[in-house]
Amino acid sequence: MKYRDSLSSHQLLALYILLALCLLLQCAAYAAAPLARTSAPGFYRFMMGGFEITALNDGTLELPVDQFLINTTPQKINDALAAHYLESPLETSYNAFLINTGTKLILIDTGAGNIFGPRLGKLAANMRASGYTPSQVDEIYITHMHADHIGGLTTDGEMNFSNAIIRANRKELDYWLSEANMAKAPEGNRGDQKGTYRRAMTIMAPYVKAGRMRPFDGEAELSPGIRAYQSAGHTPGHVGYMIESQANRLMVVGDIIHVAAIQFQDPTVSVAFDSDSKQAEKERLKEFTSIADGKLLFAAAHIPFPGLGRLQAKPQGFQWVPINYSAGK
Repeated sequence: MKYRDSLSSHQLLALYILLALCLLLQCAAYAAAPLARTSAPGFYRFMMGGFEITALNDGTLELPVDQFLINTTPQKINDALAAHYLESPLETSYNAFLINTGTKLILIDTGAGNIFGPRLGKLAANMRASGYTPSQVDEIYITHMHADHIGGLTTDGEMNFSNAIIRANRKELDYWLSEANMAKAPEGNRGDQKGTYRRAMTIMAPYVKAGRMRPFDGEAELSPGIRAYQSAGHTPGHVGYMIESQANRLMVVGDIIHVAAIQFQDPTVSVAFDSDSKQAEKERLKEFTSIADGKLLFAAAHIPFPGLGRLQAKPQGFQWVPINYSAGK
């Protein structure tokens, strides 16, 4: 009678077999799951004083940086990249920055749109994932007129930001929207070449026609707490933007830097498609020094996403200190 409630040996064997089958089925199901391949939506948000800042990623593109960096050698480039566990072609971020001031929604640059293929052009989708839509943007501030910074403004000749006013330095607009300048330029799509002029003219045309283009001159406060400053060199009218709120400051520096692993350590290294590489070098050194001395937070289009950090001056060059990740409040 004492074994009345015990399982028989046959019952125990059946139970073991059932458990083994369950484990096998579970393993088979997990192993068959497809590879996801994508990361989370490309936005990163934080508060700066009374302003909400959202970094938006337009995607990444592999760039042959050993071919277009100048004032250095391919060997030095590859050695510097290897020290950071990187190599050329280098997967490079394309970033833009959205500022909610509480009264306006302002976007700095718009990404490349559909100009450079499917790995870019993700800004609008990432903006929607972040909780905003392109139609909500009140103003767009342009650092310069290269296609990877203005391409997202239009698709097939139609405005993607239907309610936005576009602000850009008058000198930059006059340079790139000039038929005379384009006529003198060589064929090609990089730097000061005909393709860059054609793209700028095509992209800006709908906004110009709709009366949504508002140039500014020199140093200008475009909105309370947001001021443009001159940063020429990469292009003739290239500008950066200083954002200030409640004693907090953020510099959006545009394209004074393209390769973080190299140009922070050696700011004399420039890119071949600068309009004036010597002037760009001087501006880069000046702004890096200002950022380090002022312990300023800064944002850049081609620093690895979210493109935010600070600089420390070193005996040679500068050290980039990325922001500490925050899950928000």
